Amino acid sequence: MSNKLTEARKIINEVDAQMAALFEKRMRAAELVYAHKKEFGLPILDKKREETVIAQNATLIEDEVLKGYYIDYLKHLMSLSRSYQYRMQSGLRVAYSGVEGAFAHIAAGRIFPEGNAVSFSDFKAAYDAALRGDCDVAVLPIENSYAGEVGQTMDLIFSGELFINGIYELEIHQHLLGLPDATPEDIKRVISHPQALSQCHDYLELRGLPAEEATNTALAAKAVAEGKDKSLGAIASAETAKIYGLKILAANINKSGENTTRFAILSKVKASTEALSSTVLLFTVKHEAGSLANAIGIIGKHGYNMTALRSRPMRKHSWQYYFYVEIDGSLDTAQGAAMMEELGKVCDKLKIAGTFAPHTEI
Repeated sequence: MSNKLTEARKIINEVDAQMAALFEKRMRAAELVYAHKKEFGLPILDKKREETVIAQNATLIEDEVLKGYYIDYLKHLMSLSRSYQYRMQSGLRVAYSGVEGAFAHIAAGRIFPEGNAVSFSDFKAAYDAALRGDCDVAVLPIENSYAGEVGQTMDLIFSGELFINGIYELEIHQHLLGLPDATPEDIKRVISHPQALSQCHDYLELRGLPAEEATNTALAAKAVAEGKDKSLGAIASAETAKIYGLKILAANINKSGENTTRFAILSKVKASTEALSSTVLLFTVKHEAGSLANAIGIIGKHGYNMTALRSRPMRKHSWQYYFYVEIDGSLDTAQGAAMMEELGKVCDKLKIAGTFAPHTEI
């Protein structure tokens, strides 16, 4: 490597370190600016002030070519400052898939009680919103104790760029809901998501209630509320009943008391704190006999306990799979680095998908 390149990289590293400290200092100042605007009811965007700052600071750059780039840099920096102030003003923007009252909406509200939950039509749309920065995080289901893994979410994590920064467990309770003036005896038909209907099959069969499928439990509750038909009931949560003004006619009618959905918190930045003591790994192995066993053996050899191991078919690659592994412990250690180095020799693709605090209920 040439001396010029070495010297250039040294300078860049030094400047980047200084800029990181100054960036944080500037954003702290933005917090004070926001406090002032909040106190006096001023809008966050002050276009005239931004133009003045850019014009003044541009004079600090003598090189005319670089001056144009510096102006662009200042505009982007101010955009980030505004985004940060909007976040303080409006709260965290939390993407989820579904409608108000759906279990994903409930999970988002419990994890981020002060945040703004933003509904999207499907998992990918919610994921992409966090990836683009339209939302700060995405809350997506990854597993249900009754129905198993949520493959679409796992595929997005495997192929995408967002990190898991938390996994939360939401215990699901299904209730029979009806109009405020309805009684359990009034109900002649029940509507809900197929999974909810399956979970409550014994209750429905015992009472001879025919079931109709809906896209999700919240939409079922909404249909009952809007239909004004006392004979129609919905199976959904207590939170959903409040949202749509319905009454719980029969509580906890799902046949299994152990119905829990795990939701992953996904964002562009990988979190790493002592509280996040478990790790998610994703990898593919070479198409050779014993390759998966070798990978699993390496994890165990370095003292890590696997708490979950799942395989998923790879899209566009028939009969090939990737593996999702949850392990106890952080990889930000010498042992973790050694394990990753050794896994890299037997895995075609290896990715630390994120860290989380195990068994966190919401």
